[in-house]
Amino acid sequence: MEAMTAANPPAPGDVDGLSFEQARDELVRVVAELEQGAPTLEESLRLWERGEALAARCEQWLVGAKQRLDAARAASTPPAGGVES
Repeated sequence: MEAMTAANPPAPGDVDGLSFEQARDELVRVVAELEQGAPTLEESLRLWERGEALAARCEQWLVGAKQRLDAARAASTPPAGGVES
């Protein structure tokens, strides 16, 4: 993947194909660039929008992982009332 710079951040919504780790790592880079200060307001806004999209993608992965864990726990937990005869 090409190094992202304030001059050429990817499109904000182009995150659907990213894994959790890819989105998280890129989000870390975006935050670091924002903390350093982009040369222009327009570049800062593009970075901010990209960061928002990346954070939303990470949230999608985390919600999906929680749902899978909840389903696995429910499938492995016996009913609360015990076994009916």
